[in-house]
Amino acid sequence: MSGLLNVAKQYLAVRRRPKPAQTTQPVQTTQPVPITMRVHTKLVSAVAFFKDGQRIVTASEDKTLRIWDVEKRVLVGGPFKHSDAVTSVAVSPDDRRIANGGVDGAIIIWDVDSTQMVFGPLVKHTDWVSSVCFSPDGKRLASGSDDCTVIIWDAKTGAVLSTLEGLGVVKCVAFSPDGLKLASGSCRKTGIIRVWSTNNAKLLFDINAHSDWVRNVVWTPDSQQLISASDDKKIKFWDSSNRTQIGQPCTHHTSCVSSLAVSSDGFFIASASFDCTVQLWNIKSHKKIEQALKHTTCVSSVAISPNGELLVSGDYDGNIHLWSIKNTISTGFRTDPSYFAHCGKVKLEQNLYAEALLDANKVIELNPSSYIGYELKHAALRGAQRYDDAFEAFTIMLSKLDDAPDLQARQLLQQQQQYVSPEVEDAIRQAIHVQLENAPLRLINTFTGDLCDRDAQINAFMKSAEHGKLLYSLVMHAPLQTELTGEVVGKYFSWVMLSHRWESNEPQLHNVQGRNIYDLDQVGTIVKLQKFCKVARDAGYHWAWSDTCCIDQNNNVELGRSVNSMFIWYHFSALTIVYLSDVPPWSKSGALANSIWNTRGWTVQEFLAPKIVLFYQADWSLYLDKHSRNHKESVAITQELERSTGINARALVAFRPGMKDAREKLQWASTRITTLQEDIAYSLFGIFGVHLPVIYGEKRQNALGRLLQEIIAHSGDITALDWVGQSSSFNSCLPADISSYKAPSYTPPSLSEDEMQISISTLRNTTVAVESVSKLYTTLENISVPRFANARLQLPCIAFTLTEVKRRPDQDEARFFTYDIKADGLQDLQITTEEKLVQFSPAKRTRQTFLLVRPWNRYDLGLINFADETQRVEDWPEPGSPSDDKLGGYPGHNEPTTQELRLIVRLRQPFVALLLAQQWGGEYKRIASDNNIIAQVKDLASVNMMDVRMLDIL
Repeated sequence: MSGLLNVAKQYLAVRRRPKPAQTTQPVQTTQPVPITMRVHTKLVSAVAFFKDGQRIVTASEDKTLRIWDVEKRVLVGGPFKHSDAVTSVAVSPDDRRIANGGVDGAIIIWDVDSTQMVFGPLVKHTDWVSSVCFSPDGKRLASGSDDCTVIIWDAKTGAVLSTLEGLGVVKCVAFSPDGLKLASGSCRKTGIIRVWSTNNAKLLFDINAHSDWVRNVVWTPDSQQLISASDDKKIKFWDSSNRTQIGQPCTHHTSCVSSLAVSSDGFFIASASFDCTVQLWNIKSHKKIEQALKHTTCVSSVAISPNGELLVSGDYDGNIHLWSIKNTISTGFRTDPSYFAHCGKVKLEQNLYAEALLDANKVIELNPSSYIGYELKHAALRGAQRYDDAFEAFTIMLSKLDDAPDLQARQLLQQQQQYVSPEVEDAIRQAIHVQLENAPLRLINTFTGDLCDRDAQINAFMKSAEHGKLLYSLVMHAPLQTELTGEVVGKYFSWVMLSHRWESNEPQLHNVQGRNIYDLDQVGTIVKLQKFCKVARDAGYHWAWSDTCCIDQNNNVELGRSVNSMFIWYHFSALTIVYLSDVPPWSKSGALANSIWNTRGWTVQEFLAPKIVLFYQADWSLYLDKHSRNHKESVAITQELERSTGINARALVAFRPGMKDAREKLQWASTRITTLQEDIAYSLFGIFGVHLPVIYGEKRQNALGRLLQEIIAHSGDITALDWVGQSSSFNSCLPADISSYKAPSYTPPSLSEDEMQISISTLRNTTVAVESVSKLYTTLENISVPRFANARLQLPCIAFTLTEVKRRPDQDEARFFTYDIKADGLQDLQITTEEKLVQFSPAKRTRQTFLLVRPWNRYDLGLINFADETQRVEDWPEPGSPSDDKLGGYPGHNEPTTQELRLIVRLRQPFVALLLAQQWGGEYKRIASDNNIIAQVKDLASVNMMDVRMLDIL
């Protein structure tokens, strides 16, 4: 047995060969013998199958309906008695009810189990009810009458929903299988078919179908065709969308055609006639299927079982004949492989794998040179979970394509997946979607050198050996191996990212699109791109990405999407290669730290995001000759980066994006530079996990301002306000440049737990205003978090009003000015700033208000931060412990809680203050300082009198 890959290769060499002529021996046919049952004493006017295929209901001029078990050939229901001859019958879709119409114009709906009427007879027609039928959902019943009308009834209540004009005596009605249309057949001067919409009972069209009465109309299962039978002895086929006739009519009957039935698979119809025969017809070709099925008297009705195995016909003597469709049709089609192929496909849809296998073997027997029988056999064996046999059939099927037309062979090559179940197709498709969801928009195929978009990547996979091997395994094994599918797809679509310092004349998208990168002239930075792709290819990866040529820099939408997605692309890459163009071979430790790569803004995320990183020197040898799988696991390299970047080793190895520790992350980027000034902010989007518009040309302050605004607005983290330098034009509380975060954030003197407990004990022994302490705690606990939008910051804070500002003497020519500051509730302090402040004192007041504020941080309340994964459960206070006291005051309590006293202790510690100046509209602006403003309250009374506010800062 040749393997799938070897067989698949044969597709490419398919050539046209003449097929050997087929010779068949004449087949001796005999008349099929039916089972005959006497079911009524008079004419059987109508017959219908239940959905279970085991029961039929018959209607008769003897005024009864009866239900029969066709396998046991016994009466199992009824008789259901009507007041006059019964002319028509229908079974509801749920098999629980039957409906019949009679010569008296009445319609009765019966409950099958109780054999009782659901409600009284429905009497609206004034003449014979020739036909009844249920809608596919069972909610409506249609009836046609000799009184020239069609009525649509509510099958549940018996109410009339619509009355339609039939244009003559109506002999038949039929709902389309999709439930959207209703057809009727009638006669005035000619046989007419009318078609209505079931949504609004609007007439869609008429068809002048026959020269005599239309006795019956049926729909094909797909609702695409109407088939009509007439007293003119003809059967015609109609396109239900445009009412045009399809092909030639069937004309072998010698008397009027009384009844029609269509097989559930849409392959053939049966027609009953007053010429005492039942005839079978191929729906596609309209050809008769061999000899007729004969009765001894006129045949009045016909039906086909839902499973297509049995045909029943009723005649004028009160008899029904039961015919085996398999025996009947196989007699007519025993030399036609297309019939058995059709039957096999239908049985596959019904999960009848053993039966489908028999049909497949018959197709192979009749046409052994065709692939069709093996295709069907493969599907049947796979459904039967005989996977070894299924794959053998699969490979034989592929080999038979040598005798297929070239076009067909090419189509099969492009659509190999059609031989795999839809479940497998969906699994592969889903695995591809999952893998590419976090992948770059374009990638370079490292084996072909082509730049490919998503569709090209998928097409490459569908033609790859990996895809063939996956299909082989999925065909050979069961159940569906979703884990294997994910592994194969994940490995194939894995990509390698390049991190490097841009140089002059880097290849752009237009330089490589539509060209093979390995064929480009090996000059300048082209060599870097080629070498990068070869290194990735040699490592076993199909795909590689470089920011120089895999992004359309001229497409703002794509550029913005790429900037916002780049962290994700690096994070989900199989490998990131860092190319150090300025690190020569055999360099010692320290060369990485001194590389220009280590100074660039974008390279921070390009190292933090990936899980696996390898550093390459200028000659594409590994840095420090470290031949490990991942340089993030190298202690020497990690320590070198930690010392040079200030980023802790834990973050270097396993960084998690987000807004936690925002001030620390800003400090990491504070010494970095970018070619485009906006990029210093854009390069941090992924690190903070934000998604913002990319607007090149907005300048540095606006880009950085939008980023910091997003961080504060979404996290409430005010540590981003801890900086020294110049204020931003975006908002005065933000810095103009990322370098303002270079200095470490201020850390106030920390208190040990013992020191905290001593301070709390001292406060308990001091006269503390219980009410004011509790009120302050409650106020700070309930104050809103910072809000930042449209460049306006609403900052919760504790405000201290300045009472005196006095500049030190002899500073007129100085760049920075030092001021002695006094403020209510604070110890005296000094401030140095570039700005000239208005000098004032209690004796010389100013109209402008100046404040020193302590931005409020909820962490100072000492509450548990459930979002902080570093806080362990064992660190939480035990119930009933002093630190588990009530978090706020309560009516009637006599002393502050431990939490309240802890807050008082913290508020007495030094803090970083912001200097604010009130503006004309009542808002404030921050006055920048060249160093941190460290303030401290005067005494305990100052704490109790603290002014808590929400300030609007521009």
